[in-house]
Amino acid sequence: MCADVIVAEDDEKQAELVRRYLEREGHAVRIVGDGLAALDAVRHKEPDLLVLDVMMPRADGLDVVRVLRAEARELPVLMLTARTTEDDLLLGLDLGADDYMAKPYSPRELMARVRTLLRRTRRTAGVAQDHVLRVGGLVVDPERHEVTVDGEPVECTRGEFRILAALAAGPDRVFSRQRLLEELHGFDRYISDRTVDVHVMNLRKKIEPAPRRPVRLLTVFGVGYKLTDPAKAARRG
Repeated sequence: MCADVIVAEDDEKQAELVRRYLEREGHAVRIVGDGLAALDAVRHKEPDLLVLDVMMPRADGLDVVRVLRAEARELPVLMLTARTTEDDLLLGLDLGADDYMAKPYSPRELMARVRTLLRRTRRTAGVAQDHVLRVGGLVVDPERHEVTVDGEPVECTRGEFRILAALAAGPDRVFSRQRLLEELHGFDRYISDRTVDVHVMNLRKKIEPAPRRPVRLLTVFGVGYKLTDPAKAARRG
């Protein structure tokens, strides 16, 4: 699974360490030392993966992610950060980062995260264009990364989209928080299942007519969440 990877890291020793491990696995690596250089490198030739330090000169990693997602670039982003508070991590995920690793990190774990992201990306790229998920008036199009509710478009972050797509693929099936967390971030030990709760809360604001009284994205207390068709539920009731 060889890939083109950009590593944006202003610490030269860290950048070279990451380069060595990536090249050992057969990946082609480009190193840049600041946020603006990272944006230029992506625009010149979009990589298969961006490994992005948060604290960088000229533009930090959060600003880089914000700009890339505003430009509708879908490349996976793995962020490296010394910030480990939940609010910092959730901010990066809400902006569109795909995964986080807190410093100091194990290079072997970093490579495992890279493999997970690349596998996930290639799996998504292989989805047929007509494979659209429908749960009542909610439509999730994995190929186009689009969501509509009763015909109206809904803007979702990448994390929200992943949760919604997983739930829509198994309507009325209950997904545990851990299962949804795995869908989001593989085996990230730095982010709690509170991450899922935050994404669900934000999704309800976007897809529910009354977010405090959800009829689509339901909580199954003590278990997790499920997505259902409110019209079918009403008929059953």
